[in-house]
Amino acid sequence: MPRCGRRWAEKVPNSAVDRQQLLRLYPALAGLAEARLERLLQAPAATLPAGTAVFAEHQPCAGFPLLLAGSIKVVKQAASGRELMLYRVAPGGSCIISSSCLLGRSDYNARGIAETPLTLLALPVAEFAQLLVDHPPFRDFVFHLFAERIGELMQLVEEVAFARLDQRLARLILARQSDTLNVTHQQLADELGSVREIVSRLLKGFAAQGLVLLGREQLTVTDRDGLNKLAAV
Repeated sequence: MPRCGRRWAEKVPNSAVDRQQLLRLYPALAGLAEARLERLLQAPAATLPAGTAVFAEHQPCAGFPLLLAGSIKVVKQAASGRELMLYRVAPGGSCIISSSCLLGRSDYNARGIAETPLTLLALPVAEFAQLLVDHPPFRDFVFHLFAERIGELMQLVEEVAFARLDQRLARLILARQSDTLNVTHQQLADELGSVREIVSRLLKGFAAQGLVLLGREQLTVTDRDGLNKLAAV
C-alpha cells in the first residue's frame, strides 16, 4: 500500500475528534441519530505533517475526507513533471475529486498534499454512500461542493487559456492577502503550472517596477494598487 494509504490508516485517539468541532465545521451532519453520529466519530482519524501525500494518482479512494484542521492542496502533474494547483481544501470543506472517485468507483486522477499539518476524519466508503441516500443535508453539501469547485476550475481554465502569465502571477500574489509572502519562486511556479525560470523573470520585472521587493524565499508587496492594475488588465 502507498505511504499515504498507511498514513490514513494511522488513527489518533477518538477523543481527539471533538463532536462540537465536527458539527460546527460540517453542520450537514447535524440531525443524524445519536448512534449513527457516534459511529462516524469512530471512523479513522489521522494527523499528518506538512508535505505528506494525502492521496496519490491511480490510488483507490479509501474514504471521504472531512478536514478538521490544516490545509490540503490538490495538484495535477504532467508527464514533464510540471504541476498545476487545482484547488485547496480548508476545514469545513472537502475534496470533489474524492467524492467523484467514490461516486464513479474510480481511482484518483490528481494528488492531494498536506500544505500544513492537518487533522482529518475519513468517512468510510459505505457510510458516505448511505449518507447520500438517506440524509438530504449531506447530499446537498456534497453537490454544493461540486458546483462551487466546478466554478473555480472553470475560472482556472479561463485564466490558463486566456490570461497572460504576469496577470495570473499578480492575482496569485494578491490572493494571499498579505504584504509579506514566505514563498519560493518554485512554489509560485507550481501553482501557476509554469516553470521557475519564467516566474523568476516576471518577479524581477515586478521588482523593477517597484511592485514587490524580493528576498530569500520571501516576497514583499510594495505597491498593491499597481499589482491590482496589472491583474485587471
